[in-house]
Amino acid sequence: MEKELHNFLESDLLNKYLVGDTTIKETQEVEYFISKYPEASDAFDKLQKNLEIIAKAGAVDVPKHILKDILNTLEEDNSPKVIQLVQHKKTPWYSIAASVAAILFAVTSFFLYQKNQNLLEENNIVIDEIFDLRGDIENNNLKLGELSEQLMKLNNPDAKKYVINGNERAKNLKTVAYINPVDKTSMIDVITLPQLPEEQHYQIWAELQDRMVNLGIINEADRKLKPIPYMEDALALSIKIGKKGEETNENNTEVAEISLKNE
Repeated sequence: MEKELHNFLESDLLNKYLVGDTTIKETQEVEYFISKYPEASDAFDKLQKNLEIIAKAGAVDVPKHILKDILNTLEEDNSPKVIQLVQHKKTPWYSIAASVAAILFAVTSFFLYQKNQNLLEENNIVIDEIFDLRGDIENNNLKLGELSEQLMKLNNPDAKKYVINGNERAKNLKTVAYINPVDKTSMIDVITLPQLPEEQHYQIWAELQDRMVNLGIINEADRKLKPIPYMEDALALSIKIGKKGEETNENNTEVAEISLKNE
């Protein structure tokens, strides 16, 4: 039985089993010896440790002398400690070299596969960021286009500018109205609006010859140019305080007014 164990250890079956190159029958034979003989189990453990050393070496850029040192170490230490017989046969060096090469190839292939997967994930992230950036650029271009169009209207020589300041009831109120009678457009720019109770808001009105027309609600959120209806032959613009959900036309609620006559 010792001779059978010795012959098994001197064979290349443990190396082939470690790299998955055994047949079904050879696999059964190896697993039998590993489970039955501590010498075979120790030899297999040593080969596994050598594989870990090689795997760690393959994970980084390895100097050329490292592989040579590993092969020398394997040749020195690979012989399992068994009962010495009359004849002692060394495992051929080329068999060990072939096993090491196969292991290095497997480790390198796995490392490159993992790196490729990471690169693919990073590439997908970059693509998503590019699409998001394109969306942001399109939105910004749209806003810039709207702003440019508004500035063109403001700089139009036909546009007239009206600064509307608050009265004693709203001293800090200040808005600017831009009215272009040629292309019949009106806009208002809110500068400052005194805060009102939650149930109230500001309304802008146009005074005509025979009536007052509500042009809409203005608030602090309108701190940008806001289009308002253009009223032909308007005599004045006024800002009043009204209750939410109601339309007011009472003079005692007026907080600002500017005449458009002879302007």
